[in-house]
Amino acid sequence: MALHSASPARVVADPVDSAPHAGADLPDLRIFVFALFFIFGGITSLNDVLIPKLKSLFTLSYAQAMLVQSAFFAAYFIVSLPAAAIVRRIGYMRTAVVGLLTMTGGCLLFIPASLSGMFVLFLGALFVLAAGITVVQVVANPLISALGAPASAHSRLTFAQAFNSLGTTVFPYVGSILILGSLAKVDPAALAGPALDAFRTQETHVIVRTYAGLAIALAAIALLVWLRRHRLAEAPAEEGGMLRAFELLRRPRFAFGALCIFLYVGAEVAIGSLIVDYLMQASVFGVGAVEAGKHVPIYWGGAMLGRFVGAWLLRVCAPGKVLAAAAGAVIVLLLVSANSTGALSGWALLAIGLFNSIMFPTIFSLACEGLGARAAEGSGLICVAIVGGAIVPLLTGGAADAASLKMALAVPALCYAVILAFGAYARRPA
Repeated sequence: MALHSASPARVVADPVDSAPHAGADLPDLRIFVFALFFIFGGITSLNDVLIPKLKSLFTLSYAQAMLVQSAFFAAYFIVSLPAAAIVRRIGYMRTAVVGLLTMTGGCLLFIPASLSGMFVLFLGALFVLAAGITVVQVVANPLISALGAPASAHSRLTFAQAFNSLGTTVFPYVGSILILGSLAKVDPAALAGPALDAFRTQETHVIVRTYAGLAIALAAIALLVWLRRHRLAEAPAEEGGMLRAFELLRRPRFAFGALCIFLYVGAEVAIGSLIVDYLMQASVFGVGAVEAGKHVPIYWGGAMLGRFVGAWLLRVCAPGKVLAAAAGAVIVLLLVSANSTGALSGWALLAIGLFNSIMFPTIFSLACEGLGARAAEGSGLICVAIVGGAIVPLLTGGAADAASLKMALAVPALCYAVILAFGAYARRPA
């Protein structure tokens, strides 16, 4: 079977011009894609420590603080299909460079945001950063699926997602030390007027230093990818309008899977965004912001370990059944966390990461099964569905404001119930 990408360019088995073909460089290209997963996973997870920082500095409600995730994940809705069109025109490697440079620009925009001291400008910087991540993800997900045998695509994508989780484990730990440290020393709610403005300016500089360092690293990686842009031979896919992809929603399996991507990303992001504030509650761990922030990597680290195990499990068990079992386990953990106190409540919430591990890659590959030549359009449309990370956290934050953080866990629980149903529905191959 020919290697088909899941974005609008096609990996070919024969050389084009003097470029080496994909088969000659599979290990090398896989390492490149694994690195992309590590980068965009780590930067995305920094939002989990950025949210409590901005919430404190600008005295925001939970719903207002969740606008960080809304601004970030709105980029997936707006940028995914245009990113697929860019891949169609210039190919995977050059598109990866475009994404990395856009991420660099987003990081640099934190500088004027800090100088202004305005929350809305931070949201703008996050949107640009997320636009770059969207472009990189449109390249990475389908490319790792294409670089190998179709029968092992579920396992290979899950293994690649483990590197995503490695980034989400490392970045929040370092970020909690760099970004959250001062929250334990000064309460912004006790300040007013010029003192508050000065404190905000000083503390946003901490954020700037973190993202400026990321900008330098991203620019260097973009240069490295550009120098290696000829390592992958590609042929253009058939021409077609971006909106043609929406015709795929007429297929029940694909439409159900796209909905589950929307709900899964939203639920995962909502839980990750609330972890710091949740663990700080006296009825849970009752710790400070820095200590609570250091627990965020446990949530994402569980996903990393689960993906390494899941890569093997998905080779021996039906992916749909594994997905349904994992979603059921998450629902149980949410119920335990919401209805208990102390260590049990906190660790039940953190353990959800372990069962989240296989969900995104499994839903992605189950939804795209049987699309054949239209897998290109399906990938772009599924990336649009990642906009769930902009909407579900906002709903969860609103529920926390209206009731409590524990009651707000009902929102992600409903999302996982739908995912469980999809796993049962898709337990047989398309």
